[in-house]
Amino acid sequence: MKNKELAKRIKALRNRKGFSQEELSEKAGLSLRTIQRIENEETEPRGDSLKRIAAAFDVATDEILDWTVQEDKGLLVNLNLSALSFIVFPILGILLPLVIWISKKDKVRNVNNIAKDVLNFQITWTMLLLIGYIGIAISAGYKLKTTGYIDFGIVSSRIMMSHIFLVLMYLYNLVLIIINTLRVNKEKEVMYFPKIKFIRS
Repeated sequence: MKNKELAKRIKALRNRKGFSQEELSEKAGLSLRTIQRIENEETEPRGDSLKRIAAAFDVATDEILDWTVQEDKGLLVNLNLSALSFIVFPILGILLPLVIWISKKDKVRNVNNIAKDVLNFQITWTMLLLIGYIGIAISAGYKLKTTGYIDFGIVSSRIMMSHIFLVLMYLYNLVLIIINTLRVNKEKEVMYFPKIKFIRS
């Protein structure tokens, strides 16, 4: 393996784990100078050194040695489109992109950033959908409690409200996925909003 590929992998793993070079040298039991030489492509870790670095990252040595960053725009497009599974069931819009991300994590350029944006948006959207329905139900319950009887006008208005809310939420999600899929296809940065950063590293 070329020093450059191995150096990129080690540096990428170190950044993903949030380690400084000093922290990695301490965890791996190697000198700081050794870590610097590896990342600067001056030397290639072998044998015991490679095992120590892999142990510090909590990965197998094969995972470091077999890794190469690929360009795969098709995968990134499919990653975005997989979120459309929310139409069948909201949780699927989280699970399918998650499965794709796990299978290609750190192996395809930009897959980590796009997957985090997709997942953070889908988790946020699912939570907002749930909160919206709970809010509508509480509102209907409050009206029922204050009037003391079942008002079919109130019930039908809340049902209508829930349908409108559902349609708007689904349309928003659908449009955003399509827009961002087109952006990925044009090699532009994705723009999912709103999103809470549940997944950071």
